[in-house]
Amino acid sequence: MPNSVASQTLFLYSTTVSDVGTVRSNNQDSAFAGEHLIAICDGMGGHAGGDTASTIAIRSLAHIEHDDVNGDVSTVARMMETSVMAAHDAIVGKAKRERKLAGMGTTMTAVALVAGYWVLAHIGDSRAYLLRDGRLTRMTQDHSYVQHLIDTGRISPAEARNHPQRNVVMRVLGDFDIDPHPDIAIRAAHPTDRWMLCSDGLCGVLEDSTIEQTLTAYSDQEECAQQLVSMALKAGSTDNVTAVIADATLALDADAFDLPHQTPLVAGAASASLEPIADILNEPVATAPMLRDANASPAQRAAALIQSQPASQPSPRVAQPSAVREENGERANPDTGEIPVIQKRDGHVTDDPNDPDVAKAIHHERQTQRKETRKRGRRNRLIAILIVIAALALATGGAFGAYRWSQTKYFIGNADGVVAVYQGVNTNVFGLALSHEVKRTNIDIDSLPQAWRDQLQDGITFNSYDEAIQHVQVIRQEKSNFNDNSNTSKSSGDAGNGTSDSSDSSDSSGSNGTDGDSSAGSSQTDGGTADGTADDTGTDASSTGTDGGDAQ
Repeated sequence: MPNSVASQTLFLYSTTVSDVGTVRSNNQDSAFAGEHLIAICDGMGGHAGGDTASTIAIRSLAHIEHDDVNGDVSTVARMMETSVMAAHDAIVGKAKRERKLAGMGTTMTAVALVAGYWVLAHIGDSRAYLLRDGRLTRMTQDHSYVQHLIDTGRISPAEARNHPQRNVVMRVLGDFDIDPHPDIAIRAAHPTDRWMLCSDGLCGVLEDSTIEQTLTAYSDQEECAQQLVSMALKAGSTDNVTAVIADATLALDADAFDLPHQTPLVAGAASASLEPIADILNEPVATAPMLRDANASPAQRAAALIQSQPASQPSPRVAQPSAVREENGERANPDTGEIPVIQKRDGHVTDDPNDPDVAKAIHHERQTQRKETRKRGRRNRLIAILIVIAALALATGGAFGAYRWSQTKYFIGNADGVVAVYQGVNTNVFGLALSHEVKRTNIDIDSLPQAWRDQLQDGITFNSYDEAIQHVQVIRQEKSNFNDNSNTSKSSGDAGNGTSDSSDSSDSSGSNGTDGDSSAGSSQTDGGTADGTADDTGTDASSTGTDGGDAQ
């Protein structure tokens, strides 16, 4: 792997857009868009857990933005892997200290530009796409259950889109007993390369062809990201949606004073705490642009472009590193217990706690705080009671709906040793059976093959009563075929026994002269039985031959 700086110096311009979506209550995605590093993390594990996990991962990777170690590609690749593992350890440690965060985790996909090479680190089901010379290539492999099913040929990629377990991830960073090592790849960078990193809220609903067309059609990075996120939401995405767009640009003069520069952008959950990332980079960082109103009319969008800052678009927040914050007098932890400042009647301003007016103001403020605390406590208790009532009502409604649904199903099972048709599903909830018998047959389960017995033990499910009855007829026919085959085998065995008995009787007759007549008579009788058995065997054989013809 080359360790020298490439002859042509490439620069990276990037941006990111993230939206909470139309269903989720909070954004658990986090993204970073800088001059040397881009990253996307999709958190999981509850309202607080997903936010925390994805934020920890972004903070763990952020130092790579300026730690390029003189363009040593191999060193940066190892550094990225180490940073990912450090994020995993930090997430696990925090989950152990705060049990409410147990089970949290995050995916992670990151790309760094180092000395003319792309270094890619990936774990989870977020994706990285590379558009080069107008052709889109998916650069990551999902670490998901449905991808495993696709790789083993059990389902097709089209079936994976609607698979009920499409959100099951087999490898992530976090509080799970799974392999946290990321996939690392290195690829030569070309001028005009365009990367798109996204969470599964985007690639889970948009086809690769749509992504390729959009990346090609919109040269402006922010406009491209806005379009992709908007299209994913319009396509019905129920998850957080995040896109990171980054373009490789070739500087004509790498030694020029005014080189390309941008302020790193942070989006999603990680944007709630910019200061730690600014301290890591020791430079300012800003929040990423918000998703524009997709329902705005063309006239509204034109008016928004004319204005310096649309009213509906909040200004991005910029966080300075700690050294700058201290110079500006910004407090890292604002004091929430300041002494009130009082203006005396003579115009003098004081905050001396020994002054009677100040002491009176402190006493009044404390009383007000106690009243607010009591009022807040009563309000919280009332809210808690209402939540419990709503939860009970929801649980009751859910249970009733589940029972109504279960009664639309039927299954065939075992009822006191015979086959019976049941309405409902073959399970129970808290001891309450969700099925009842509607028809009992005279088919003895012990007379069926073992395979049928096993299926009936678990219950054979159908969507309607008619389907269940039709299957009962199939079982009855299988029972008949099974019994016919059993009789055939038994008859053949009886025929062999009859012949042996006849021979034994003949030997007995020859050896016993006194009882010769009786033995002979017995032998003759046995011989007749043997003949009769042979006839029966011939009949069965004929029947068996007919079945064989059918099989042919």
